[in-house]
Amino acid sequence: MENSETMAVRKSTESAENYLETILMLKEKKGMVRSIDIVHQLDFSKPSVSHAVGLLKKNGHIVVDQDGWIELTESGLEIAKRIYERHLLISKWLVKLGIDPETAEEEACKIEHDISSHTFEVLKAHIEKDLAE
Repeated sequence: MENSETMAVRKSTESAENYLETILMLKEKKGMVRSIDIVHQLDFSKPSVSHAVGLLKKNGHIVVDQDGWIELTESGLEIAKRIYERHLLISKWLVKLGIDPETAEEEACKIEHDISSHTFEVLKAHIEKDLAE
């Protein structure tokens, strides 16, 4: 059983992953990203997003220029791509299994953070084979 400190760290990591994934998705969609775009996308408060952006910046996952434009660093991009790949693959697979798309999206968001890299790679091989059929 996890203690409260371990659970807090996991929650913090999951939150950072969600923000980085959101930045990547917005960048692909809009080309440029500011904090307000994240506020609208996640429906979070401006202070919450500002705090998270500050932590991501402090941890070296993003840079913010003088005009407020956010760029993923190499480490931020790596994390965002990993989580986004998991999200896309798992949600597609859940839809193929008969889960409605909205629920599949929600469930993929939960699963993508909790499985190990090894488990994801095994699932990925199985899912890609299954989706190809």
